[in-house]
Amino acid sequence: MQHQLSRPLVLGSSSVYRRQLLERLGLPFTVKSPGVDETPRLGEAPAALAARLALAKAYAVADQHPESVVIGCDQVADLNGVSLGKPGDHDRATAQLQSMRGRTVVFQTAMAVVCRATGFESQALAQVVVKYRNLSDAEIEYYLRIEQPYDCAGSAKSEGLGIALLESIENDDPTALVGLPLIRLSSMLRAAGLPLLGGL
Repeated sequence: MQHQLSRPLVLGSSSVYRRQLLERLGLPFTVKSPGVDETPRLGEAPAALAARLALAKAYAVADQHPESVVIGCDQVADLNGVSLGKPGDHDRATAQLQSMRGRTVVFQTAMAVVCRATGFESQALAQVVVKYRNLSDAEIEYYLRIEQPYDCAGSAKSEGLGIALLESIENDDPTALVGLPLIRLSSMLRAAGLPLLGGL
């Protein structure tokens, strides 16, 4: 049964992983790339960076689609207060994973839901505490050759072979590590007037 929404829903993200997660909710939506500069500000904490970028991405798309409810997202890997974003290439991914082996990393996953027409704005931050195994250089190289996770924060493609990098995951929203915390998002969409369960 096709879900009817009172307003169009837009995912302001170029991430295929987030699109796949949002599809789980069974809502019709479109995808728009926000085109936001993700450069951290001087001294900006990882959680603050993720929150700022999620809101900026949501508004960048909402400015073009003012009648729509827009979701913006960002994820930053937090290694003792140092932000690790998307590596972009093999060498940077190698360096990221070498720096994280045997250590605990907090993935800061931020979301913003906004609608220009109604003035709605809601933000949420989901934190995922991840303990990495003490990985060998050979294991890191093998993983990178298989997954090529150069568009993933902290080089961690946990929905694939990246799960084998980890000793443990602690969080309260099981899709947060992949980049879209669906429990929190469901509540935010309800508040924005887009109920998920047949109007409930």
